[in-house]
Amino acid sequence: MDEHSVSASLDGRGDGPVKKSRPLKRFWKRIRQPLARSTVVKHALVVLIAGVVKFVYRTNPAVDGSDDIEAVISTHTPAIAALWHGQHLLGPVINPRNNRIVAMFSRSADAELNAAVASRLGFDIVRGSGGRTDSSNVGKGGARALIALKRELDGGSNVAMIADIPHGTPREAGLGIVTLARISGRPIVPIAIATSRRKVLERSWDKTAINLPFGRRALAIGEVVYVPADADADTLELKRQEVTASLNAATSRAYEMVDGLQ
Repeated sequence: MDEHSVSASLDGRGDGPVKKSRPLKRFWKRIRQPLARSTVVKHALVVLIAGVVKFVYRTNPAVDGSDDIEAVISTHTPAIAALWHGQHLLGPVINPRNNRIVAMFSRSADAELNAAVASRLGFDIVRGSGGRTDSSNVGKGGARALIALKRELDGGSNVAMIADIPHGTPREAGLGIVTLARISGRPIVPIAIATSRRKVLERSWDKTAINLPFGRRALAIGEVVYVPADADADTLELKRQEVTASLNAATSRAYEMVDGLQ
């Protein structure tokens, strides 16, 4: 390879596959830590994002056939609301004002802003990682977080969990949520929210859907999953699969409603 070819390859002009530049992602990584250390900037971002989420929700009227969240709450409280990563951005604003709900967010720096926004929108927050239940997760506060959520359920509060594991297999439930259902005796209620106008981040691991204003929205509730208190490892795995299937079915139905396919 001559000098020109080497130069062309380095700057992306040569033949063959070249990894695309992602300047916005690099910029975000550069400013993320300074932002996290600035209380003023963090507060401003939380206020802004919470306002945007409420605006998007209010400008997307519900379609015919959308499920009634208040009816679900009255029937199943206290329950464990299950949502998928990347499909949960409107989750905090579907909760009625008079319903206390506690949400689990991971301890990662990336989740800190999300937790602050959810808190501003009315959620109480527990920090931890509930997808895995093996020993590698104890240091992340996973076991402590599940115990804290069980206490909330025992006290009559609903809780919300993202069912799939961060940066794991998207739209496949982890064992954490079924473990919480087993130790608490409370049902898992799969919930999916979709809007007709959205931007899907195709390169994100979970295909995050950014909900946009001035469309229509749908809420779909999946088949409720109960986990027996004496469930062994095989039963937990079967229940994990049930949660995955139920939440995926609800997600598909929500998108079908807003996209006019039914």
